[in-house]
This record gives sequence, C-alpha cells and structure tokens, in this order.
Amino acid sequence: MCHPTQPCLEKQREPLGSSERKSSAMTDRSNGYEGVAAEFLAGRGRAPSTAIGTWAVRNWAHTLPRGATVIDLGCGSGLPITKVLVSEGLNVYGIDASPSLVEAFRHNLPEIPVACESVEDSLFFDRMFDGVLAWGLIFLLMPEAQRSLIRRMAEIVVPGGRLLLTSPAEPLVWNDAMTGLESRSLGAAEYRRLLSAVDVSVSSEYEDEGENHYFDSFKRTSQHR
Repeated sequence: MCHPTQPCLEKQREPLGSSERKSSAMTDRSNGYEGVAAEFLAGRGRAPSTAIGTWAVRNWAHTLPRGATVIDLGCGSGLPITKVLVSEGLNVYGIDASPSLVEAFRHNLPEIPVACESVEDSLFFDRMFDGVLAWGLIFLLMPEAQRSLIRRMAEIVVPGGRLLLTSPAEPLVWNDAMTGLESRSLGAAEYRRLLSAVDVSVSSEYEDEGENHYFDSFKRTSQHR
C-alpha cells in the first residue's frame, strides 16, 4: 500500500473528503465507488495487464492449478486484476457492488460470471472456491465488516485453498482520494490473528511497486492444524 504522504496506486488517499461525495456514497453499497465510477473507469478501471499489482496477482495465480475456481471480490471493471486471473487459465467469478463497474466488467469480460452485490451481503454464487482474492478492498470496510469478511472468505475457500488480500501493514486511517470516505487498515498483526482464528495461515507477506502490502495465505487442512 502506498505511503500516506504519497499518491496511492491501490486506493488513493486524501486528508479530507468531499461532503457531496460522502453524502451520495450513503445511498449505495459500493463504498462510494458508484458515485465516482466514471472517474475510476477513466483510470484504474481500464489499466493494462502490466499495471500496479498485476505481477503479484499473476504470481499468486501460478500457485493454483490451471482451471482452479477463483472469486475476485471487489472486481470493479475486471481490468486489470480479473483479466490477469483469466489469462492464467483460472475459472473466475467476480463480485462488485457498483452497477456501473459491473456493467463495464460485463463489457470487458463477457464470458465471466459477475454479480452486482456488496461483499457484506453476497451469496458468493452459493459455492466454494479454490482461491479468494480481495485486492484493494478490505480496508474500505468498517472494522467489524472487515472481520466478518475474513470469516466469510475462510468459509468459501476449500481446505488447502489460497487467499490473497491487500491492506497496509501498519494500523492506519486515511480518506480515500476518489470517494473522500474513510479507509482503515487494522494492521498486519490483527489481520494475521483474524486469519489464524479461521484456520487460515499467512504463508508470506510482500509489497509491490506501488507499496501495496499482500497477505498470501492458505486454508489449513486437518493435518496442518
């Protein structure tokens, strides 16, 4: 994740938010991104498969067998992250709460199933997955919603399956530069604790060229407990 004093390439930060954007964000479940969808789609929402974060996601995809089923939480327009997963031969599903971003996703990746749902309420296609990805998402949620989402991620991944999420390693509060809404990292120690509590082990942590911090994890099987 980017340093608080620098422009952020995962979710941008600003010291103060726009009151108009905060007000409009209260009417949707996309954490304000429906209200700034046009701006997002003009930038990150059309990023190429060499953009920030793609090498890390591609490397993660290589830890899964070809044809493995993966869900991309907060998939946005599908570019660039979902497209990378698809290009690596994975069977991908997407979830995003912004109708405009889901519409763009369907245009960009018409063969890939996507649901316009908030991750807090999603049924996750009523199925299990070999991998669960939450890139640039979890810190947009309130702390209790973050804890709930981690529990739900663990519930929908098969034993031995992989999870990958991003959030700053340090406990941190900031305002998203696009939406003006508060974002919050619980910090690496807390994320590790929450994952461990639901039988998920963090196998490695690393940062990409945009200073996005990754928690690369797997769900423990009975012999790993």
